[in-house]
Amino acid sequence: MILNPFTTSGYISPEYFCDRQTETENLLRQITNGNNVAMISTRRMGKTGLIQHCFHTAQLKENYYLFLIDIYSTKTLRDFVYQLGKTILEVLKPKGRRAWELFLGSLASLRTSVSFDSSGMPTWSIELGDIHSPTLTLDEIFRYLEQADKPCIVAIDEFQQVRNYPEGNIEAVLRTHIQHCKNARFIFAGSQRHLMGDMFINPSRPFYQSVSIMHLAAIDMDNYHTFAQHHFEAAGKIIEPEVITLLYQRFEGITWYIQKLLNILFSITVPGETCRVDSVDTAIRLVLEAYDFTYSELLYQIPEKQKEILIAICKEGKAQNVTSARFVKKYRLPSGSSVQAALKGLLDKDFITKELGIYQVYDRFFALWLERRIL
Repeated sequence: MILNPFTTSGYISPEYFCDRQTETENLLRQITNGNNVAMISTRRMGKTGLIQHCFHTAQLKENYYLFLIDIYSTKTLRDFVYQLGKTILEVLKPKGRRAWELFLGSLASLRTSVSFDSSGMPTWSIELGDIHSPTLTLDEIFRYLEQADKPCIVAIDEFQQVRNYPEGNIEAVLRTHIQHCKNARFIFAGSQRHLMGDMFINPSRPFYQSVSIMHLAAIDMDNYHTFAQHHFEAAGKIIEPEVITLLYQRFEGITWYIQKLLNILFSITVPGETCRVDSVDTAIRLVLEAYDFTYSELLYQIPEKQKEILIAICKEGKAQNVTSARFVKKYRLPSGSSVQAALKGLLDKDFITKELGIYQVYDRFFALWLERRIL
């Protein structure tokens, strides 16, 4: 039994997944007809959830090996290879000895590092240091994907990270492997839209015209109304439609923030009662109180010049032309060149986002916390 139907992490089942019917059909159609897909959207819009939802369909589960790898925390090709290999082995272990033996047999460079538990099942005991030649191990993994006894689907979350690897040519290396791997289809999901767009739309980049582009927009508000009201009513509770409208508009339809607040609103509404608009402020206050120490530490760690720009962007809401004389003067900032350097630091640390020339504080709850505590 699910105690709270508004999940904020992971995937449970179709019942607790809101809408995305058109996107699901599109992704399934693309991937099962031999196309690789680049899925692009703002962060926390639900890309990973959509991939997991598709991976739970009988159409894919019964006919493919399905691998989902999150490379957000990876810094090098060695990190990438480590995460990919670990994910593949963990997925294959329940599939039977033949499945994982074929994979391990392909890893000639790592075979001596693989260990087995008391029941004879392989365990990923490999350390990063065991991968002496990431390029060679990557070759072996792609050789496995090509020889696997089922077609494979590999979804790589936060794919834009490969641009930052010090090796420098990883896009070209991966593009070559993928081009020659006929037994696998790939989903490249990314949340930094300007970087993902450049990787797949710029004619000078290796992945140019190699994928179908899929932009993930916000779920339709009417569908969120239906979804939220259904789960409240199933628990003997009522939620005013205005509550859902307010959440949707305040957080611009971004899935994770709506789910987080609906999760809290559901938890503080007892059966037989109605969740009203005035409960939204209570839910937001509970979130900000929970994150208060974390946000205080974050702010403390930000260098002073970056902090000044962050607060200026927060005050502006959606800031444009932030290096202009007008913006610099309005918020009493240092010179335009100093602002430019501070912006790069904030973007690199994901404190802010830049899309279509507009800067925003990435974490909407952090922005609210700044507004209430600092501004």
